[in-house]
Amino acid sequence: MSRCWEVRGCDAEMQARCPHAESDEFRCPARCAFAHCDLPQHERTSDPALVFAPDIDRTAAIREECTFCAFFLTRGPQT
Repeated sequence: MSRCWEVRGCDAEMQARCPHAESDEFRCPARCAFAHCDLPQHERTSDPALVFAPDIDRTAAIREECTFCAFFLTRGPQT
């Protein structure tokens, strides 16, 4: 089962022509309409202790929006 930060917000047809989905090295930018997270656990945070925590593996997040989500920052992979 995929974790929410490992799933792009667009469908397979859109991913086939999306420049962000061309490689696993590209992260969907927060300004992309399809990268918006509608999950109930999504909680945007500006808490510096979470946002700047050095032990979080931010490369695991496929969407930029996840790097500011309290759910990902507290439950995501650590380095």
